[in-house]
This record gives sequence, C-alpha cells and structure tokens, in this order.
Amino acid sequence: MINIAVLGYGTIGSGVVEVIDKNSDGISKKVGDEIRIKHVLDLRDFPGDRVESILVHDFDIILNDPEVTIVVEVMGGVEPAYTFVKKCLLAGKSVCTSNKELVAAHGPELVKIAKERNINFLFEASVGGAIPIIRPLCSSVTADKILEIKGILNGTTNYILTQMDTQGWDFDKALSKAQELGYAERNPEADIEGHDACRKIAILSSLAFGRNVNYEDIYTEGISKITAMDILYARKMDCKIKLLASSENIDGKYYAMVAPFLVKSSHPLSGVSGVFNAIFVKGSEIDDLMFYGSGAGKLPTACAVVADVIDAARHLNENIQTIWSEEGLALTGCENATRRFFVRVSGKRSGCEAKINEEFGEVDYIEPEEDTEGFGFVTPALAEKSFDEHLRNIPNVLGRIRFE
Repeated sequence: MINIAVLGYGTIGSGVVEVIDKNSDGISKKVGDEIRIKHVLDLRDFPGDRVESILVHDFDIILNDPEVTIVVEVMGGVEPAYTFVKKCLLAGKSVCTSNKELVAAHGPELVKIAKERNINFLFEASVGGAIPIIRPLCSSVTADKILEIKGILNGTTNYILTQMDTQGWDFDKALSKAQELGYAERNPEADIEGHDACRKIAILSSLAFGRNVNYEDIYTEGISKITAMDILYARKMDCKIKLLASSENIDGKYYAMVAPFLVKSSHPLSGVSGVFNAIFVKGSEIDDLMFYGSGAGKLPTACAVVADVIDAARHLNENIQTIWSEEGLALTGCENATRRFFVRVSGKRSGCEAKINEEFGEVDYIEPEEDTEGFGFVTPALAEKSFDEHLRNIPNVLGRIRFE
C-alpha cells in the first residue's frame, strides 16, 4: 500500500479525492499497488464529508509520518505552499502539484531538491489543466530543438472573449457571467490581466529551452481593455481576438510575451472557444504539434494531478529527470519583434489620413459597420519600438491590437 496526503481540500483537492475514490481499482492496477489517502490537510472542518476521519489541521502530522511517501499540494499561492513542499521534499517525500504560482516562482529549486534525493517533484497540472504538455516537453520531444511555444493558456479569458464574440456582450457582462459560472474568481486580476498565462508560459519556456525563464521578465498585457467595438472590427477582418502566450527562439535570441492578438479564422487557435486551451509547439524537425483540451475545471485538473501521483508511485526512490536548470535565461526585449498592428482611432478618417500615411506609409483602412466611433487601420509589419514611436504622433487613438 502506498500512502499519500493531500494539502488543501478546495476545488482541486476535493477533485483529487473524488478521482482516486472513483477510479481506485484502475489506479491500483496501473501502479501495481493500492493508493490510499491517509491525510487531508485543511484549516476548515468538513463534518459528514468523506475526509472527515482523515482530516488534519497540523502540517507536521503529515511531514513526520514515515508512511506518507507522496504528497499532493493543491493549496494554491506561493506561501505556505512553498515552505510545505520544500519540507516534504527534504524529508524524502515526492510531491505532485497543480500550483502554477509555486512552480513558476520556485520550480528549478524544487526540481533540484527532488533529483538530489532520488524522488520526484511533478507538476503536469500546473499548465493546461487536463492537457498533457509537461511530459511531452520533458520526454517526447527532447530529441528536437524547440523553436516556439504559443497558445491559449487561460480558460477564463478565453471564455470571456468567446462570449463577447458570440453573444455580443461587452467585457464587464462577459466577466460577470464567468464569475457566476465559477470560471473567474471574485478578484479576477490574475486571469484578465494576463498574470496566470504569464506564469504558465514561463514554466513551458523553461522546460523547452532548458534554462529558467523568470515570469517577471515577460511582457504581459491582459484583455481588460478589449471592447465590443474591437470584436466588431475583428469580425470584419475575419479574425478572432485571443489572449496568446508565446515564447520563441529566433537565432539564439529568446522572446516571450502575453497579450491579446488578432488571429485569422483560418488559424486553428481561432476555433478554440470557451474554457478550452490549446498549445502549439514548433520544433526544428517536428514542425508543429498542437495540444488541445480542457484547460481548467475541478475533475480535468484533478485527473492530471492523479496521473502525476501514479507516476510518482511507479517511481518510488527513482527520479524522473526533468531538465530545468537554475541558470537564468535572458530574454530579448519585445521592442525588436516585428508584426502588424490594428489601430482604432476616433474622429473622421479625412482629418488624420495624411498624418497616418506620413507615419506608417501604406496602411489598410477598416471602416466600422456603424460610423459611431471613428475608424481603424492595419499597419505594415514593423518592429514594436518603431510602431510605438510612430503611434505617439497619431491623435485620438482608442486602442491597438497586434496581429498573429
């Protein structure tokens, strides 16, 4: 029998317990031994719940229990999760987590501790919910050189943008509905301002490129400034607006960004709707791979956590090597990245067309369905820094969105 403990009995923690209880026979066959949840840690009480008899409020009970060999951390946040996880690893207990904040902040250190003690720190569920992406990066595509990772990594923002597009809602209404359905937190800042996707692309980039990418170095924009008018313009250009997280290796220079992009309807990412996620991985030899599935949710994420538990149980006292060096990877500023931009301007086109042509040369003008808020135009491809310099000279700019 293999005893495990679960730190946190919120949405994902209760899902982990549910998945193990529901699929116990199949899990035991895959492991070759029975998996038993011996302790669940939470500050709250759950009278009448399945975990009532195994609930503990003191972390040291788990830390000092020699029978517990695998710990599941699903508390969220950096502290006290980091302290608890590090103590478990130092005590010789493997850890499986869904906590992207923890992994993005301390991943290489925790991976190193696990390797030194011949145990495992596994975090498949920290990116993409149920989508298997960490394992492929660490094993399936290691023969190739990864050139780019790009995708939709946050289900909340994708749901909001989908509802704005399909229902004609403004941002506030779409966000309110996401909160009502439990897709968005009461304080949704981490999602709508891009911080969640930023941490996830930092994790994927670190694994793909072999050195640590600090999420604080990644340029990040959210979707809170996207308007219903932006959606109408996108539709006229046969595009969808998506919050994309991306990182690239271009001739040995590394770029990373999180921002809203206009994605052509012919692109596979444009059809990723609702809370679903999708991730493209481009290699020098394998070309494009796409990973698609439920990017969030209680049971999909819990299944990914339990898959890590099974892997850890199969490899007791054996480290599953994860290449994540503590050496930092310097990112090149996005100011040199070249792309086209859509710009929205208030007022009459005739009043500033000459100035726009003077700054950007030949542009494509986009007229709205109803001329109530000015007009838009699409620039030729140019570096971000150059674009910003020219845009400062254009009056009455309402907003701008990059093209994928």
